Amino acid sequence: MAVIKSPNIWNWPEVYEAENRAQDAHDALFTALREVADWAGKDVVDVGCGTGFHLPRFATDARSVLGVEPHQPLLPAATARVRNLPSVSVALGSAERLPLPDESVDVVHARTAYFFGAGCGPGIIEALRVLRPGGVLVVVDLDATASPYGDWMRADLPHYDPVAVERFFDAQGFDLRRVETLWRFDDRRSLREVLSIEFSGKIARRAIDSVPGLSFPVRYRLHTRRKPTGLINLR
Repeated sequence: MAVIKSPNIWNWPEVYEAENRAQDAHDALFTALREVADWAGKDVVDVGCGTGFHLPRFATDARSVLGVEPHQPLLPAATARVRNLPSVSVALGSAERLPLPDESVDVVHARTAYFFGAGCGPGIIEALRVLRPGGVLVVVDLDATASPYGDWMRADLPHYDPVAVERFFDAQGFDLRRVETLWRFDDRRSLREVLSIEFSGKIARRAIDSVPGLSFPVRYRLHTRRKPTGLINLR
């Protein structure tokens, strides 16, 4: 299966950097991640790592971290970001072809990479292949059932059905946790630029006009699936 283009970070990596800095101002998402997939002393792979923004965060107490990115032009920035972190490496690869042997990691983290649910089956199977027994696949996406971000997203993608996505992950044996947090920008320019790469013109203008300050609430979904530790292998 061909890699699905991620137009925001692929086309505007500098703007997406500002988006990453703005996300999760309350640190609620990383706190919840730690609770569902604690990576302390463990081996982590970040699927679709982009420019490697989250790799140093995992590296603070993981045993090893591998960032996997399918878009080769983003790899130099990711590599430069972790140059002084000996436990972190970056490699070209995709969710369906991870450059890892079987049962070699404890946490597979995929953030805003599995938005549409259906069609992600090969990536889920591949994640379960590289996970050790008891390891966790955690899929992080934006909860499009929550206002205001979800309203903008559904208006921009009228065929996107967030309830169907939840049903998909539920049918694949994932647990669901919702996390309320905040996007907070340094200035209005950054806010405008980020919303302009996330949404088409009309919806972006609507979103920008509806935010009076520098922040707005955003809800995420954490879909988690743990690999069995017994004799049954569900790969």
